[in-house]
Amino acid sequence: MSNRWNGSLDKVDRFRWRIPTSYKPGMRVPGLIYVDEGHLSVLREDQAPEQVANVAHLPGIVGASFAMPDIHWGYGFAIGGVGATRIDDGVISPGGVGFDINCGVRLLRTDLSEEDVHPQLERLVDQLFRDIPSGVGSKGALKLERDEIKDVLEKGAGWAVEKGYGWQEDLDMTEERGCMKEARADKVSDRACKRGMPQLGTLGSGNHFLEIQVIEEIFEKSVAEKLRLSKGQVVIMIHSGSRGLGHQVCTDYLKVMERAVRKYNIDIPDRQLACAPLAAPEGQDYFAAMAAAANYAWANRQVMMHWTRETFGKVFRRRPEDLGMELIYDVAHNIAKIEDHVVDGKNIRVCVHRKGATRAFPPGHPDIPKAYSDIGQPVLVPGDMGTGSYLLVGTEKALRETFGSSCHGAGRLMSRTAAKKGVSGLTVQSELRDRGIIVKAASRGVLAEEAPEAYKDVNEVVRVCHEAGISLRVARMRPIGVIKG
Repeated sequence: MSNRWNGSLDKVDRFRWRIPTSYKPGMRVPGLIYVDEGHLSVLREDQAPEQVANVAHLPGIVGASFAMPDIHWGYGFAIGGVGATRIDDGVISPGGVGFDINCGVRLLRTDLSEEDVHPQLERLVDQLFRDIPSGVGSKGALKLERDEIKDVLEKGAGWAVEKGYGWQEDLDMTEERGCMKEARADKVSDRACKRGMPQLGTLGSGNHFLEIQVIEEIFEKSVAEKLRLSKGQVVIMIHSGSRGLGHQVCTDYLKVMERAVRKYNIDIPDRQLACAPLAAPEGQDYFAAMAAAANYAWANRQVMMHWTRETFGKVFRRRPEDLGMELIYDVAHNIAKIEDHVVDGKNIRVCVHRKGATRAFPPGHPDIPKAYSDIGQPVLVPGDMGTGSYLLVGTEKALRETFGSSCHGAGRLMSRTAAKKGVSGLTVQSELRDRGIIVKAASRGVLAEEAPEAYKDVNEVVRVCHEAGISLRVARMRPIGVIKG
């Protein structure tokens, strides 16, 4: 049987395609997918649009069930999916957040140029690979006790800074200042805590990475100047999440939600969308546990950033402060947040699920750092290891159209299994080296799974978001050194 999707799509404008509510009985809102006409055939290659239609059935959903141009098949929601539900009579769904709760990205600037780094690049990559554990089940230098993990879950990145892993100003440049206040450690299972205790400060596996990058193009000079970024400058991107702890939180609460669907007589077309009313005990408990896992992820990236600074300091024999290693921003890609938005002319409070999507708030929004109030929230979009990554900023149009959301990455074209069958990890490593990109990975299998050809073209994904007006392109970075999980 073909996996190709042949459902209804109506053209709204150049970059938006609607799945009408008539497509499937029970849809409460339309589906709305951001893609240009030239990529419709790619969009239809898996059943991700069906997932967009399925999300439109969720009780309390408002506006539309959205998908960004990096859309591909996921668990419950498509990856690239966004859905907002009313907090009074709507639901919350773990499938709208994912297993890697608060998988996200942070970007550091440096005062170094490519010419400064190139002579030390091999040593730098080797040292980062030693200092920052990566790979499946990797364990870090931190050995948390049971009471410490509770503090991490409730304080997030603030716990790391308190313990000396970073600077106070790092928190100002982190979404939610690195801590969701709704977090409750007592809603996280012992099993999840045990999985998280040895893993803080580790990269993990799959598409997670730490990259040394060079800014190769500036699109918005005035915005880049505000961010103190210029062509040829070296920056560092860290992409990781909540590790085994977040995965276990999702696993635990999917079981809770399956019971809740029956208890509250919720009609959904896909059991992977198992959910509970946000106002019900099950919904409140999941939200509190998810927030705790999100805090763990922020602490995780904070610790890795601290060790990255230390590594650069060792290699260049200068203090990280003297190297200008400041955090530009940290943004979540898999999360549910309570936010105020205007829907049908009314200001209402909603739970915005972003699953493989980035918050993209505009200039002047109260939830972004004051330093960025005149340019908008940075939106960080990693590519694959052979192509560029992007820094964009949020827009008013995103706030109006997508609950302030944009794309989060390139989006997969091939499954990990298919990539491993068709690509040699050793070949990938060799080809990237020939292009001046030094890669160290926990296994060659990971290199095959994450080969550039396994992904969509990030340039095209970002172009659609930029031209559709839901985020503004500021800079493109190319990798020169990559640590892969």
